[in-house]
Amino acid sequence: MKIYFQCSMGAAGDMVMAALYELLPDKAAFREKMEQLSLPGVTLKYADSIKCGIKGTHISVEVGGVEEISEDVHSHHDHGHDHDHNHNHDHDHGHDHDHHHDHDHSHDHDHDHRHDHDHHHHTHNHGSDRRYGYKEILDLIQGLDLPEKVKEDAIGVYKIIGTAEAKVHGASLEEIHFHEVGSIDAVVDVVGCSLLIHMLGVSDVTASPVHVGFGMIRCEHGILPVPAPATAEILIDVPTYSGRIEGELCTPTGAAILKRFAKSFGPMPRAAASKIGYGMGTKDFEAANCLRAFLYEDVSSTENQDSVFEISCNLDDMTPEAVGAAFDALLENGALDVFTTPIMMKKNRPAIMLTCLCKEETCDIITELMIKHTATLGVRIKECHRKIMQRTTSTVKTDYGEIRVKHAKGFGTEKRKPEYDDVRTAAKKHNVPFQTVYDAAKNK
Repeated sequence: MKIYFQCSMGAAGDMVMAALYELLPDKAAFREKMEQLSLPGVTLKYADSIKCGIKGTHISVEVGGVEEISEDVHSHHDHGHDHDHNHNHDHDHGHDHDHHHDHDHSHDHDHDHRHDHDHHHHTHNHGSDRRYGYKEILDLIQGLDLPEKVKEDAIGVYKIIGTAEAKVHGASLEEIHFHEVGSIDAVVDVVGCSLLIHMLGVSDVTASPVHVGFGMIRCEHGILPVPAPATAEILIDVPTYSGRIEGELCTPTGAAILKRFAKSFGPMPRAAASKIGYGMGTKDFEAANCLRAFLYEDVSSTENQDSVFEISCNLDDMTPEAVGAAFDALLENGALDVFTTPIMMKKNRPAIMLTCLCKEETCDIITELMIKHTATLGVRIKECHRKIMQRTTSTVKTDYGEIRVKHAKGFGTEKRKPEYDDVRTAAKKHNVPFQTVYDAAKNK
C-alpha cells in the first residue's frame, strides 16, 4: 500500500492519526490495540466530524478524564501551547495542537492565535507536576507491547522533535522535559500513527507541500513568527508555504510524522486511489479544516506502469539510406523503439517524422544521436505515461529446435509470441515456411 498526505490545511498528530484510521478496514483491531497499551489514564474517543459539508473523523485524547490538546514535545516555551502553564488558547484551527514543551516552567500565557488545532480554550490545571525527560519518553515507547518496527518509527519521530527542540533552544536532549499529561497525549498521536501505517501495510509515503499558515504567536519570551521555531527546524528541506490562513497550521508533531515517513513532497502521484481518509480539526474555516490521506494499492506485477520519453523531429532532406543508418545508431544505443511517420511539410514537401522512444536515463544520449545522425536542427521531447503488461520469456522445444517465446500478462489478458529471430533461423535451417515454425512454437 502507498499513502499520499494532502496537507492543504497543515498537519497535526491527531489529524494524521484520524486520516489513517479512516483508511483502516479493521478499525476495531486498532482501537483494541491502543486500549491494550494501558498508557496512564488515556482514553481515546472517535467521532464523526463535518467540515464544509465533508464528513471525516476526529480523534480526541483524554488523559485522566481531561481532554487535552495533542501536545508536541517542546523543551522550552517558544510556541505558547500549554506547557504546564495557565494558557488561554485561541488558535482557530482545530488540529489538536500537540505542543507540550516545558522546561519546568510555570508561566501564564495568554494566546490568541488564529489556529486551534483542536486547541481547547483550557485554563485548567493539568493535575500533575510530573515531568518526563526525553529519555523517559523513549523508554516509555520502547516498553509498549508493539511490533518493533512500530516502536522504531515512534521513537524516530520523537528523535526528530527532540533534536529540533535542542537546536532551537541551545539545549541538550537530556535537558528537555515534558509535562506528564501533554507528553502522554503526544505519545498517543505518535504511536497511533506509527501503528496505523504498520497495520495498513504501507510501503511508501509521499506528501504535498505543507501549508504552515502565517502570523505571529505570543509566548513568555515574546512574540515569535509562524511557523514556530521547532516546526520550522523540522521542516528544513520540506517544501512549505504560508497560504492565506492566519495562525499556526502545522505542529511539531505533525511535521515530525511527515518528516519520518514521507520519502518525498510534491504533487499527487499518477495513480488510482482506492480509498481516502479525512482527519478533522475542530475549528471551521472557509476551507475544509482537514488533512486527507489517499491510499493507493501497490501496482500489481501483472498491471505495471511506467514512463517513456518520446523524441521526434521532421526530416525532408535525407535519403532513405541515411535515415536507415540513424535508425541503427539509435537502436544500438538504448532506444526502445524507432519509427517514421509520413508527413507533409511547408511548401508542400513530402517528409517523414522520425520518432524514438527511450527511458529517461538515455534521453540525453538519444537526443544527441538524433541530432548527430540526421539533418534536423532540433528535436521535440515529451514524457509519455504508459501501462504495460508483465513480460517474461520461456524456451519451448519444437520439431525445428528450441524457440524462445515471449509471454505478456495483465489487464485480464495473456499473450504469447515466438521470438522472430529464432523462428526465422529455424525456418531457414529446416527449409520450411516461417509460419510453420511460428505456429509450432506458439502452440506449445
